[in-house]
Amino acid sequence: MTDTDRTPATDSGEQRPFDLGTGPGRVLLWFYGVFTVAAASRSIVQMILDFDRAPLAYVLSACAAVVYGFITYSLARGGERARRSALVCCAAELLGVLIVGTWTMVAPSAFPDATVWSDFGMGYLFIPVILPVTGIIWLRRAKSA
Repeated sequence: MTDTDRTPATDSGEQRPFDLGTGPGRVLLWFYGVFTVAAASRSIVQMILDFDRAPLAYVLSACAAVVYGFITYSLARGGERARRSALVCCAAELLGVLIVGTWTMVAPSAFPDATVWSDFGMGYLFIPVILPVTGIIWLRRAKSA
């Protein structure tokens, strides 16, 4: 990767890929980093201590952590390819939040314990549903920058 892969467009009009690690990208990177650690820590502890209680919920939380980790990596890496990867992962994350959120409300007995995405992320102040929407909007706008 060259320096131009991570550098925003210059005032000279030269087109360079957008740097995902600046401005709003840095805020997204911070949130995704925090959520990676939170979801991974939560799922690891739950799987070690009480896996038999709610295996589906704990595995879904681990999957959320993997998605968050990949988005964090992509945002930190920067460049157009990373932007596209993060955009696809944000869309997958949003789909996951909507599916799991709906599932937990329609069939709560399937989830004796909550996941990161239960009730659309209510346990995390709905940030799990807001974050991918914000990420998708920002990453789509970043393409035109």
